[in-house]
Amino acid sequence: MPTDATPTEALLARFLRDLAPLRPLALWAHGSLAGGDYQEGRSDLDLIAVLPDPLTLGTVHGVVRTHRRLRAAPLAAGLHCTYLTPAASGDPGRSHLTWAHGRVTRRPVTPVTRRELHDFGRVLHGGPPAGLLPPVPDRQLGEFVVRDQRDYWRPHVDRARLWRQDVWVDLGLLTFARATVTLRDGRLVSKREALSELAALGAPAEVVEDITRRRYGAPAPRDEAWLARRAGLTRAYLGPAIDELVTVYG
Repeated sequence: MPTDATPTEALLARFLRDLAPLRPLALWAHGSLAGGDYQEGRSDLDLIAVLPDPLTLGTVHGVVRTHRRLRAAPLAAGLHCTYLTPAASGDPGRSHLTWAHGRVTRRPVTPVTRRELHDFGRVLHGGPPAGLLPPVPDRQLGEFVVRDQRDYWRPHVDRARLWRQDVWVDLGLLTFARATVTLRDGRLVSKREALSELAALGAPAEVVEDITRRRYGAPAPRDEAWLARRAGLTRAYLGPAIDELVTVYG
């Protein structure tokens, strides 16, 4: 690898080398890394690996060993990877072996992720997503987005303690903005575009500015009073906004 490789490039190259004993058929990036809005040291690395059928207990152990060997590497804490096999790749509701946040779990590869992979997924190894994943019809994508807003995000708005955390404020508002654009225009947008959209959607300006600073600039000083105020502003906006979105498009 060239000596001027970025930490992100170095991590991806090492991950692919360490993954070699599992004989990956493909490795793809989605999310910010694929969509052109990646911020090194702030954005996660969202990956999909395709492994040969079938996934055995030995495969699971190999996945765990691979990720644990990376733990000390720069940026490794943000590297999340879901493992598909050709036989199990077609169903967007099926959960798959996933390494995320330092542990093994199971997650589906949602219609949003699948559309990202088809539209702008980054191929790191092997063939393109179109060779394995079926296309995502607009109706399937829209139904998933509405369901996600209605059944996941709306109930969580009522859990006040969550919204003192950066991650809930950021993802809650950005996911809502992205959902709005997808349902209205039939397209996916980056987090940067979603931030711009939030202003037009009437989101609290000081909260949008807070997200923008933390993602793209120098975060402003904050205290417990600001965290409480930010949580209140976010919840007061997001609950009715989701209700309206679901009414219009549900």
